[in-house]
Amino acid sequence: MSESFDAQRYKKGDHAKTHRRLKPGAERNTLEVGQDFEKLMRDGYVIIENLIPLETCATIKEEGLALLGQTGRNPFEGHQTQRVYNVLSKTRATDQLAVHPRILGLMDRLFEPSFLLSQSQIINILPGEAPQGLHHDDAFYRLPRPRQPLGAATVWAIDDFTEDNGATVIVPESHLWGSDRHAKRADAIPAVMPAGSVVFFLGTTWHGGGKNTSSHARFAVTHQYCEAYMRQQENYLLELSKETVRSMCPELQALVGYSIYPPFMGMVEGMHPLRLLES
Repeated sequence: MSESFDAQRYKKGDHAKTHRRLKPGAERNTLEVGQDFEKLMRDGYVIIENLIPLETCATIKEEGLALLGQTGRNPFEGHQTQRVYNVLSKTRATDQLAVHPRILGLMDRLFEPSFLLSQSQIINILPGEAPQGLHHDDAFYRLPRPRQPLGAATVWAIDDFTEDNGATVIVPESHLWGSDRHAKRADAIPAVMPAGSVVFFLGTTWHGGGKNTSSHARFAVTHQYCEAYMRQQENYLLELSKETVRSMCPELQALVGYSIYPPFMGMVEGMHPLRLLES
């Protein structure tokens, strides 16, 4: 008698022969990551200070400033805010932020393996910008709250984030709210942090860009993530050429979609999408 088919094992298994799922390193499972995760699940966000050196911030800012153009098209984008979309096709400077082990360690605990990058942006808030409307990022996944987050986001402070220069504002514990509750400006607190730091928050946490009443711009980078079975905000498979993807580290290749969510989501011709980079 032939061996019976174990459907549950098949659904969860890594069936690739050549391109096996990447295994997280020990640096993604540290005491610090565990402490970060406790704060994240309690408050809906966590601030990690001085995670990258100021020299790295200077390099990112130098490359990013050269990419900045016009300001936003609506109040949500910000009429006094410059944004760079399709960042990963234009610079490799922000890659290290997307795959930082302290961040991916949180993602390992939050989402299932093979989670994805959902979008990446450079955001430069100019003097005189009004506060952005408060929102939660995974609201477009139209499932009732309260619920588990299906997305998560990082906002990296490349400049110091201060109360008056447009620091991201966060509503603590709002990730626990139901669909009938909406954040008010008085509920929000600024994510004040020095350059080189990052605020990580859940897709269900209410937040927004702060108003900039200072005389200087506030430069930041955001990378957002989602469960592997959800649609990404950014269509990386159309944006990124194969040549560009070949220049990425394996972790980032997997994050943009050159990976498989078991048993076969993301396949190409019944095979692993990394095979497309071999030709």
